[in-house]
Amino acid sequence: MLSAMALADDAHVLRYAAAHEATAQPLEIYGALDNDLMAPLLADFHARYPDIDLTYRNLTTLTLYRRFLAEDEASADVVMSSAMPWQYQLANRGHAQALTTSAARQWPQASRWRHELFGFTFEPVVIVYRRDALEGATPPDSHEALLRLLTHERQRLTGRVVTYDPWRSGAGYTYATEDAHMSPRYWELVAALGGVKAALADTTGEMLDGLADGRYAVGYNLLGSYARDFVADHPQLEMVIPSDYALVTQRLVLIPKRAPHPETAERFVDYLLSRQGQQVIRDKTPLGAVHTALEGEGTARDLRKTLGDALHPIAIDPSLLATLDTLKRHSLLERWQREYTRLSDNGP
Repeated sequence: MLSAMALADDAHVLRYAAAHEATAQPLEIYGALDNDLMAPLLADFHARYPDIDLTYRNLTTLTLYRRFLAEDEASADVVMSSAMPWQYQLANRGHAQALTTSAARQWPQASRWRHELFGFTFEPVVIVYRRDALEGATPPDSHEALLRLLTHERQRLTGRVVTYDPWRSGAGYTYATEDAHMSPRYWELVAALGGVKAALADTTGEMLDGLADGRYAVGYNLLGSYARDFVADHPQLEMVIPSDYALVTQRLVLIPKRAPHPETAERFVDYLLSRQGQQVIRDKTPLGAVHTALEGEGTARDLRKTLGDALHPIAIDPSLLATLDTLKRHSLLERWQREYTRLSDNGP
C-alpha cells in the first residue's frame, strides 16, 4: 500500500516509497510548506508515478535557503519556498536549470522568471477580525478602513491587534516593502498599529490562534492560504481580502542546476504546473491554483474576476533583489520602528 510516513530522524519529513525497489527512481524535495498542505499533492503525484522513491523535507524558508547552499547545491532535486526574494536570488545567480515542457512554456508570464522559476500557488494577503470584538464599528475591508478603525477605536483596540514582525519574519518584511510601495499612507498605518500596541508575531498560525482564543480582535497581513480554512472552522472570525489593493504571494519552485536526479525533478515540477496538479491544489488545499483554465474559490482566475485591478501579485522580477540589499533593508526597518513607536512616544 502506498503511504506517507515520517522518517525516524525527522518528524518534518514525508516519505513515499517506490512500489518496486528494483526500479525505484529517487526524488528529494526541499520545501517550506507544511506537511498537511503538501501531502495531497505528493500522494496524487506518487499515485501517478509509483516507481518514484519520494522524500519531502519540510524546512523553514531561511533554513531551506542556507541548507541548499551549504550542501553545495547538489542534494535537493527540487526547491520550493514562499520566500520569494531568496528563491529569485538563487535563480538569478545561476542555481536553477530551465524546464521546457509544454506546461512550462505555457505558464503565465506573471508567474515565472524565464523558464527557471515558477509560481505555482496564488495566495492573497488578508485581514482577519473577530465579529464580536468589532460590534458597533465598521469592519476593516481595506487598508484605508483599517487605518480609520485603528485611529477611531484606539482605546478599544489597544493590545488587541496583531501583525507580522518585519524584523524577525521574512514574510512580514516582504509585505512591508510591498505595502510601502503600494500605499502613500502605509507609514500612517504603521504608526496606528504602534498606537494600539499591536502584538508582533512570526507566523500566520500564531496570529490565527490568538484571534481564535480572543486575545486579538484584528489581524493584519495574514497569509490567506492558511487563514481560509481556519476561518471556515471558526465562525466568530471573518477573513477579508482588502478592496483597495490586495497583495498576492506565490510559492516559487525551481530545479537546481546540479540536481542529482533531474529527470524525476522535471517530472514533479511539470506535474505542479499541469492541469491535474493544479486541480489538486484547487480542490484539496487552500493554496490557490494559478492555471488559467481553472476556476473556483481561491484560484487566480476567480480572484482576478472579483478584484480586478485591486489585485497586486508580488512581481517575480529584479525588484525582489532590492529587498535583500542590506542598506535598504536596514533603512526600511529603522523607519518602520520609528513610525511604530511614534504615537506611543508622543502619547495619545
